[in-house]
Parts: sequence; structure tokens; C-alpha cells
Amino acid sequence: MSNAEVLSLTEPHIQDVVPCCPPLTERPMNAEEAERAARMFKALGDPVRLRLFSAVASHESGEACVCDISDVGVSQPTVSHHLKKLKEAGLLTSERRGTWVYYRVEPSVLAAMGKLLTTTPAAA
Repeated sequence: MSNAEVLSLTEPHIQDVVPCCPPLTERPMNAEEAERAARMFKALGDPVRLRLFSAVASHESGEACVCDISDVGVSQPTVSHHLKKLKEAGLLTSERRGTWVYYRVEPSVLAAMGKLLTTTPAAA
């Protein structure tokens, strides 16, 4: 019997996603919201991390083995470090399968980030 987790591959409806913070044009962020948003943006502020995040997010199966995304011009230990930082920021999740680790971006993370940067209808 397999202990594999069944994952939903359906995209959430963007209107159903609760973002980390209100859209920037809605109101000023409080300290907690700013801290959460800053962690995400800080993690994506490094070009290597942004490339890794993009590689995972755009991978055809919705998840990528570390072996498929490690060609970003840095050593394997550095790739692992950057992937760890993306996980700590809540941008990636991972699952070990045998000797490989597979990474995925939760669809709700992308939707929430999009909502944060979207103008509200009143501000549009």
C-alpha cells in the first residue's frame, strides 16, 4: 500500500484566495502584514532564487525535481540553500521521494501574491 499524498491539481479561484496582506492600494499594511510580505519579496529578491521559483512554478507537471532545476549557474549546495530560503518564506513546499526532493509552488501562493499587487476596484 502506498503512503503517497494525493494532491489536487486544480487552480484555486483567485477571488477565493485570502492573501497575506491587503492589496497595496486598499490601505496601509500593518506591521504583521508588512513582515509577511517582506519575507516573500526578500526571498524573491535574489536572482538565483527567482529563477528557481520560476522554474518550479512553470514546470509542466506543477512540481519539479531538484535534479530538473539545478542548472542555474551555482553549485548544488547553493541551489539547496536557495530552495531552503524559498521554503522558509512559504513560497515552496517539498516532498522527498527516494533520493530526490520534489518542489512545488502552492497555487494559492501565486494567487495571493497576485492579489497583493492588484489594484482594488475603487483605486483603479
